Amino acid sequence: MTRVLVVDDEPQILRALRINLIARHYEVAVATDGGAALRQAADWHPDLVVLDLGLPDLDGVDVIHGLRGWTSMPIIVLSGRAGNQDKVDALDAGADDYVTKPFGIDELLARIRAVSRRTSAQEAELASITIGDHVVDLTNKTISGGARLTPTEWHILEILLHNPGKLVSQRQLLTEVWGVKYVKETHYLRQYMAQLRRKLERDAGHPVHLITEPGMGYRFKA
Repeated sequence: MTRVLVVDDEPQILRALRINLIARHYEVAVATDGGAALRQAADWHPDLVVLDLGLPDLDGVDVIHGLRGWTSMPIIVLSGRAGNQDKVDALDAGADDYVTKPFGIDELLARIRAVSRRTSAQEAELASITIGDHVVDLTNKTISGGARLTPTEWHILEILLHNPGKLVSQRQLLTEVWGVKYVKETHYLRQYMAQLRRKLERDAGHPVHLITEPGMGYRFKA
């Protein structure tokens, strides 16, 4: 079941979207401000976010930046702001689509389906990735050659593989995998990255795929 996080400070819109999405077999969580949205996203790991720009505590664009710091989940923006610059700012920050209020529920549902299809296609391209002598199948969570990963190792690896070539910061990884309370526990990452290298790299002491950027984070190189 696809998880959708709906972020809006208007109770009527939240209620209408929640009812319509649940009726179409989506699993739904809601948040009424930007801080709650960021916390809910980190804790609940939705598949898609529907985000209002006009929130009481944070601008929606700032929420997009916060999410994009650690996740590539699709974001559809809702806004009563009709200006083109607002759309440009939201899309430049990392939003996948933009719907202007007032909107029809059928249009929004169509946008959700379209974004979900694109995401599924991108994930299919990443389904099988070679690391050293192993082929990692992200869809079925299997690795050739008999290597076995713990759930936490899988979670870290998936984040890195979904961001090929990009630096993923320590803070981003700790927030995504363990939650916002663990952002200073960098020793967790050192331990788990060492385990991943022993299981996947040809030479764990000289990794060529799972790279440490000292003091900053980690990067996957194909």
